[in-house]
Amino acid sequence: MTTSRIALVRRPSPRLAEGLVTHIDRKPVDAALALRQWEAYVAALKTHGWETVEADPVDACPDGVFVEDTMVVHRNVALVSRPGAESRRPETAAAEAAVTALGCSVNRVREPGTLEGGDVLKIGDTVYVGRGGRTNGEGVRQLRAAFEPLGARVVAVPVSKVLHLKSAVTALPDGTVIGYPPLVDDPAAFPRFLPVPEESGAHVVLLGGGRLLMAASAPRSAALFADLGYTPVPVDIGEFEKMEGCVTCLSVRLRELYV
Repeated sequence: MTTSRIALVRRPSPRLAEGLVTHIDRKPVDAALALRQWEAYVAALKTHGWETVEADPVDACPDGVFVEDTMVVHRNVALVSRPGAESRRPETAAAEAAVTALGCSVNRVREPGTLEGGDVLKIGDTVYVGRGGRTNGEGVRQLRAAFEPLGARVVAVPVSKVLHLKSAVTALPDGTVIGYPPLVDDPAAFPRFLPVPEESGAHVVLLGGGRLLMAASAPRSAALFADLGYTPVPVDIGEFEKMEGCVTCLSVRLRELYV
């Protein structure tokens, strides 16, 4: 097994504005601007050495661009989700086909389990899973059954203030969990926790080499990360933020495929 840098993405539906919002008020969304922002996000991944693979669009699903929720990948195994939001379940089939074509071994979350990929934060072999509105206890059990035989340690943590676990926290390359404190249920659940000054500053995608893909809406958090020796790579995802989206939601990163 060697390190891979493949990002699964899916272009936004023209119906993006009809997507689900749970913890924020609905705002008007400009679908044309969202498409341009998505294209810039994909371009940033490519610029920093990632191969992007597009799952087939699902224009009938307004939330389909948030492709991370369709699965969790550990090593070369993809656990295809069963979204807690029933309207999102048609999103998984095309995403599953895309990672199957890349050589992933595929398992699926089965009824009555629910699990969405945005609820799962991997730090090395520790897999944190948010138990909240979209992921239930049976989903956590099936995640554990799929990945503990591969050497993962699955840790369930509460999520009640935001949509998904990764709406509240992600992690820096050294494993430090970062989050905006008012939205984190239990910072003590993580061995190392660094508070950030903006909600969208809690979301980073690790591009490699200390580079952090993050929202342009968090300049103070970017300055904090730069002071810690990292290189922020800001992208404007404002139209997706209106739909409770963030930089992590817009891709599935495949780092450990057999290539």
